[in-house]
Amino acid sequence: MSESKNAPATENMSDGVMHEKDMKQVSSAQKVGKVLVNVALYTFLGLMALIVLFPFYWMLISSVKTLEEYNLAVPTLFPKKFVFYNYVDAFHTANLGTLFGNTLFVGVVSTLLSLIITVLSAFAFARLEFKGKDTLFALLLATMMIPGELFTITNYITVSQFGWLNSFTALIVPFLVSIFYIYLLKQNFMQIPNELYLAAKVDGTTDLKYLWKVMIPLALPTLISITILKMMGAWNSYIWPRLVANDPAHRLITNGLRNAFTNASGDVNFPVQMAAVAIVSAPLFLVFIFLRKYIMKGVSRSGIKG
Repeated sequence: MSESKNAPATENMSDGVMHEKDMKQVSSAQKVGKVLVNVALYTFLGLMALIVLFPFYWMLISSVKTLEEYNLAVPTLFPKKFVFYNYVDAFHTANLGTLFGNTLFVGVVSTLLSLIITVLSAFAFARLEFKGKDTLFALLLATMMIPGELFTITNYITVSQFGWLNSFTALIVPFLVSIFYIYLLKQNFMQIPNELYLAAKVDGTTDLKYLWKVMIPLALPTLISITILKMMGAWNSYIWPRLVANDPAHRLITNGLRNAFTNASGDVNFPVQMAAVAIVSAPLFLVFIFLRKYIMKGVSRSGIKG
């Protein structure tokens, strides 16, 4: 009897031991699989990062090469001799001081005016009630489906008829209104409880005071994102400045570098040109490094309602 009673207990113990071993094997297999997936993932990300960063690396090493080394039949991946004077030569050859000043002026003025228009428009669509508001906003959103290049000819004819060619006005006014920025800020304003607005109206607060004291501080991350994106857009603009402000006094950075390093025989001093591109790219690179969290935070907050 005792042997028959002990037999099931022994079998249960052996089954438990086998089950524990199986669990350990499954857990080990899962850990190995997770490690392999992470290795494959980071290998892929590393390769993609190399592909993305290589042009920047090539720009930097080319900017400190001599012209003879740059023109070698077999390119060198590291300079044989560092020529940092290329940066000084680039600054004076392309007159980067004037180009930086023009671009900064256009960027700051257009950003400030665009922010004023964007804030007032977003507030009106988010809080004010007027007839046809939803229809008007839907029509504005529909214009985002039209490529901006289609407006180039009509905008050029308009500014030429106004006599704005070769002036900062032509570089600033046509792009003050951005439907995307208005939509982005409106979505952020919609997250602010309407009860705050109603309570402020009961207390006799004006719309502009409520906007300045309540809504703008709460939407500050999105406003910072819009400011950064607008400045970057002005900094990188190429086609429009090339069309309407091609005189030396109003050139911006992007089109000012176009033929600055080509001599009379048509040869281009590529190392000096690369140095100029590195100088021009540095501000945007620093903006991205130090302010990227504000861009992500502002965009992410504007995409959630409630």
